Amino acid sequence: MKLDKSSMLLYAVTDRAWLNGRTLAEDVEEVLKAGATFIQLREKNSTYEETLELAKEIKALTDKFNVPFVIDDNVEIAKAIDADGVHIGQSDTEAERARQILGEDKIVGVSAGNLKEALEAEKNGADYIGIGAMFPTDTKKDHTNITFEQAKEICEAVNIPVVAIGGINKDNILKLKGTGIDGVAVISAIFAQNDRFNATRELLELSKEVVQ
Repeated sequence: MKLDKSSMLLYAVTDRAWLNGRTLAEDVEEVLKAGATFIQLREKNSTYEETLELAKEIKALTDKFNVPFVIDDNVEIAKAIDADGVHIGQSDTEAERARQILGEDKIVGVSAGNLKEALEAEKNGADYIGIGAMFPTDTKKDHTNITFEQAKEICEAVNIPVVAIGGINKDNILKLKGTGIDGVAVISAIFAQNDRFNATRELLELSKEVVQ
């Protein structure tokens, strides 16, 4: 599965912090039923074996819903379970190395915090770029926020899809309208909500407004 720009629309990044007795697979299925267009498994503190098992469970669901599924940072697990690809940060495995390991038919997404990083990512073969943080966020406390103008500049400069991430929720998402982004990536705006189905539905509709 190579990347279709429309799949960037609502990009859900998992977090097990708010499961409250549910399984991650249950949460992800709920989010997929509500219309999420892309799933990233993000596990920062799990063992290889734990992440591998979670990845297998999530892949079964994303295959069922025909939605792209990437693993955050871990190229080896992405390869082991035949995920659709991987998302890597500036300090993680380089895009070129990820491509060598996964092959040309897989998705490689790269984080960028400024224009220089975005252009470098595209040059190194990224299929899409995740830009941010757009707003203050607890997930990436060390990241400097990027401005509306910087986001617009990046979108105009690259020829690959751009998804915005970082502190995005239903109350601020429409501030991104006009940047040229192809979608939004969210974590707590979905997974921290009591009603993940309706939270996803609402964000999906708002995302459509942003990318018009």
